[in-house]
Amino acid sequence: MPTLSCMAEFRDLEGGIVEPIFQALSRAFRDLFQFQVLWIIIWPILAASLLWVVLGVAFWGTFSGWIAEVLTAIGIQTWLEGVEPRWIAYGIQGVAHLILFVPLVFVTALVITALFAMPALIGLVARRDYPLLKREKGGTLAGSVLNALVALAIFIAIWLITLPLWLAGAGVVIPFVAAAYLNQRLFRYDALAEHATQKEMRAIFSRDRSLLWGLGLLAGLVQFVPILNLFAAVLTGLAFIHFCLARLAELRHELPHELPL
Repeated sequence: MPTLSCMAEFRDLEGGIVEPIFQALSRAFRDLFQFQVLWIIIWPILAASLLWVVLGVAFWGTFSGWIAEVLTAIGIQTWLEGVEPRWIAYGIQGVAHLILFVPLVFVTALVITALFAMPALIGLVARRDYPLLKREKGGTLAGSVLNALVALAIFIAIWLITLPLWLAGAGVVIPFVAAAYLNQRLFRYDALAEHATQKEMRAIFSRDRSLLWGLGLLAGLVQFVPILNLFAAVLTGLAFIHFCLARLAELRHELPHELPL
């Protein structure tokens, strides 16, 4: 069958270059339903939801003003002012608030998972799948926090800079590009911080840049699937742990004595 043939060729592209991505995702799905992971799945979402509910209540007027400004800029607010009955207009504004609230919760859950849940996930994966991988502890808590701040800053910049593309009809690709960037930048550091040296981290970030982006994109797609997106933060963390530790083991096998600066 032509379709199956194309899929086989894709998987074999450049000597199986995409195979590590699929392996990492399949292992992440396998680990996702372990008993030890269940609480790690739940609490980042709960914490992120509670945080934004509190902020939403405290700064409701400010957030509503920002949303009204955006709706005005794209011409919707003027149209809403003339809509009758008024409950329809209020309903549309409520949906706009929800559209903003949900991505904020998911992005916050990603950051919470990267900063606070990754050590437990790394311990789970490393003990079972990489017990002989030496822990060099090349990452630090300060480095993790700085990495998260840079990732968020660039993620926000991508959205702000590309806002005009929404009006041009090209905005449909922005969420996927932004999610791919945030995932790979946010999780790659934490996935390697416990086991890799700084030289090894730089080598993997450079050598596997395209694969990291590919994994970030595929994990990002899950974040847009209802129900599955509830597991997206932990699934993404697990996928990057499996991918990065496997690449680290491979790197040490290839270059056991010296790594390039």
